Amino acid sequence: MRPTPRLLLSHPTHFISLGFGAGLSPWAPGTVGTLLAWALYPLIRTPLSEFVFLALLASLFVAGVIAAERTGQALGVPDHGGIVWDEMVATWLVLAFAPKTLLWQAIAVALFRFFDIVKPPPVRWADRSFKGGFGVMFDDLVAAGYTLLALAVLVTLFGI
Repeated sequence: MRPTPRLLLSHPTHFISLGFGAGLSPWAPGTVGTLLAWALYPLIRTPLSEFVFLALLASLFVAGVIAAERTGQALGVPDHGGIVWDEMVATWLVLAFAPKTLLWQAIAVALFRFFDIVKPPPVRWADRSFKGGFGVMFDDLVAAGYTLLALAVLVTLFGI
């Protein structure tokens, strides 16, 4: 079953898990959700201290577990590609620790999509081992961890 605008608007959890509509994209909804998260990042990050922003991300992760579970059940597919809240929260986490220039943010977003799509171990392990809403959200956190490690190496090698 494909997510529809009707499903998106039928319950707040679907609106969240489908990334405010990004998950309805017929082409690469995960990438569309990631790009939307990048575009929204300055709006949600700027007014908040680092601690408050990280606490917000933890809350958004928990909300994502609940929303992804409910939407997965509604679609009949636990980790449907249209569920993009996991990509959005992970992107915000990556951007919180990435260097603040547009170039480094673009590198961070590209690296995250690479690790999320390719799913090298242990991302693949997390994807296969955990099910339901938590599983949907958790493998993207692992991909975000890979991204942050790769960014740290690149920043060390090439500077900011």
